[in-house]
Amino acid sequence: MIFNCLWRGAFESAEVRLLHADAFGSPVDAERPTDWRATVAAHSLGWVTARDEVERLIGFANVIWDGGAHAWLQDVMVSSPSRNNGVGTLLVAAARDAAAQAGCEWLHVDFEENLGPFYLDACNFVPVTAGLIRLESS
Repeated sequence: MIFNCLWRGAFESAEVRLLHADAFGSPVDAERPTDWRATVAAHSLGWVTARDEVERLIGFANVIWDGGAHAWLQDVMVSSPSRNNGVGTLLVAAARDAAAQAGCEWLHVDFEENLGPFYLDACNFVPVTAGLIRLESS
């Protein structure tokens, strides 16, 4: 598989919505569509796009930050037909390198237990203790 990863690569919100639905097994948010371009413009240090040889978006990773030393990987997604081909690993490496170039000292990621081998082994994150509170609206 041939693909290209770009820091702050061009994308359309609609194609990220479709990729998100595929990557996370959720319906496309047609009723209240996420404006991914506005989201990353407001909250992100940057993002990484991965495109295949015919320019289809096959991967995306958002890098949010605190404006200082800490950045977080959010919404790392790879299309189902493109998985297990190194796309995710290259997305994470590009995000890591760009965050370091921006002066960040730490790159955080939260993940479900089944993704541990990817983040801990393939991407070289180290496990840390963290806390989480679920905020539910009433």
